[in-house]
Amino acid sequence: MLDILVYEERQQAAGEAGPCLEYLLQHKILETLCTLGKAEYPPGMRQQVFQFFSKVLAQVQHPLLHYLNVHRPVQKLLRLGGVPGSLTEKEEVQFTTVLCSKIQQDPALLTYILEGKKTVTGKKASKEPTTLPREMSSVEDKEHPHSKAPDRGPCGAQALTPQLPAETPEPDGGIGESNLITSLIGLCKSKKGRVALKAQENLLLLVSVAPQAAATYLVQSSPCCPAIVKHLCQLYQSMPTFLDPADIAALEGISWRLPSAPSDEASFLGKEALAAFLGWFDYCDHLVAEAHTVVADALAKAVAEKLFVEILQPQLLHVSEQSVLTSTALLTALLRQLRSPALLQEAMAFLLGTEQRPAAPEDSPRTLCAHLIRHCDHLSDEISIATLRLFEELLQKPHEQVVRSLILCHLEGRPYVARGSQEPESYEDTLDLEEDPYFTDGLLDAGFQPSAKPPPAPATNSDGKTAVTEIVNSFLCLVPEEAKTSAFLEETGYDTYVHDAYGLFQECSSRVAPWGWPLALTPLDPHEPEQPFFEGHFLRMLFDRMSRILEQPYSLNLQVTSVLSRLALFPHPLIHEYFLDPYINLAPGCRSLFSVLVRVIGDLMQRIQRVPQFPGKLLLVRKQLMGHIPGEQLDHQTLLQGVVVLEEFCKELAAIAFVKFPPQGPHLHLSTPPEGHV
Repeated sequence: MLDILVYEERQQAAGEAGPCLEYLLQHKILETLCTLGKAEYPPGMRQQVFQFFSKVLAQVQHPLLHYLNVHRPVQKLLRLGGVPGSLTEKEEVQFTTVLCSKIQQDPALLTYILEGKKTVTGKKASKEPTTLPREMSSVEDKEHPHSKAPDRGPCGAQALTPQLPAETPEPDGGIGESNLITSLIGLCKSKKGRVALKAQENLLLLVSVAPQAAATYLVQSSPCCPAIVKHLCQLYQSMPTFLDPADIAALEGISWRLPSAPSDEASFLGKEALAAFLGWFDYCDHLVAEAHTVVADALAKAVAEKLFVEILQPQLLHVSEQSVLTSTALLTALLRQLRSPALLQEAMAFLLGTEQRPAAPEDSPRTLCAHLIRHCDHLSDEISIATLRLFEELLQKPHEQVVRSLILCHLEGRPYVARGSQEPESYEDTLDLEEDPYFTDGLLDAGFQPSAKPPPAPATNSDGKTAVTEIVNSFLCLVPEEAKTSAFLEETGYDTYVHDAYGLFQECSSRVAPWGWPLALTPLDPHEPEQPFFEGHFLRMLFDRMSRILEQPYSLNLQVTSVLSRLALFPHPLIHEYFLDPYINLAPGCRSLFSVLVRVIGDLMQRIQRVPQFPGKLLLVRKQLMGHIPGEQLDHQTLLQGVVVLEEFCKELAAIAFVKFPPQGPHLHLSTPPEGHV
């Protein structure tokens, strides 16, 4: 039958329907085949029917889907498919692939294919026969196949047009059901990898080519978005209640095209379930990125409501530490995968809220973000580390609200700078380190002498800015010589940090370039701020953590310094000043990153006096951390590890300052990565 139809079409003029095709449509052959396939009579008939429909639609060039006697059996056949585990999955996905290719050629078809049981008009079915007359030589206009009204011959033939005035009424009288979508989503759940992948590609194609009418129908009248998100939530619920954050991080990079877990990774309970969930979330993210904006916005809101708010948020605020730990690590993994702007916007609203006013010190947590900041200073070090990783991932997303709400809204107006005297043209009139209120808490009396005291009058450029060399040396010379060990080992020099910082700064600068940040500081208002300076809950937590670096576990210290480094890289003049300028004249009671480090160094010098053979033990601990010698428990090990992290962090900040404040000016990019010592 197929060979006859194809041969006949080759003999006919373009756009003309031959007698065999007319017979096929007039006598409802396709409807009969569909009925036999549904009944599976004879056995195996359904598979043959799927194959025949696929070949007819693919090989016959005449636009068949425009006719009711093709459209109806196609809809019925779609209702037979989409059942996971079906024996005809392969044939079903081939059939839907042919339909999607036809829709790709003519996107206007999508609206009618999706409408399934009901049509737009909802009129009762007309009773005219749906045959094609022999005299009908130009039923379709080649340029605008949908633009003509149905042409009727002597037999009352009817073509399916965009108006589609009627459809066979269904006995249930329910609203229209998008059978192509439900069939594809069912096939996406197939255990056969190739079938599922092809179905996902077809669904992605449909939402990307959908015109406005079809996109609106997908959102308002089809189960598309709810079904996709429901499957996402089901995959989440199928995972074990508790997962190790290290296991979650090990599956980084799962793609919807390759959703299975890498075989070379260590196996753990729930590995395949976790990989399936992350793969489907990645697919949802791609759908949002590629779909029509109407579908993208609706799907992003559905993911935020059903997954973020209804499932993740209660677990993030749960009293169970294990629940908090697992959900935090999973949210971090989701943020790492997230790329689509619409879903990113929903995730930011979920985490940060919509209120932008600066928080006050006494404010109780109003948003999820405020609760998460508290988790960064949790009694459980594991929860603190996991939540700090979440914030580090958050700071790398291309969304200005993250930096604005966590940092910049508190620094605007420069309330951390002392008023009462005219702002100097240069930094020659600013305080020496010994005059810093955080420096003079009895530290000099304890015998602390820095290895190289920063000069009281740092050199300035012609524009009044502190020379980059002075800023860099302020950080490099902060740790006293007796607490330094990197000089005794190779590959721990400052030049390595400069090279790494250059690449990270360039990446960060390109990410924030569209935000239109200012290039220079605004002039200082001579009037005192209405409210005393508060660095915000996020910076207060980080500074408090930094002040306890000598008492905290090594892994926690690494994460705290990693987040602070990410913040220091942002090319905003307020962040330049507050994080990387040691010579700002701080207002009474205010802290900066440098002043916190100064106090830590003072505390360190007091502790050094109580540790016998401190230099030798410190070098031994550094070698252990670098893997040069086997690890063994030592007295004061936490303190010694904290000193190593402190030295490396000061070198990292010096490198960041160097790449952000090149000699040509603080906002010009270097042409080549700098190497070597300053």
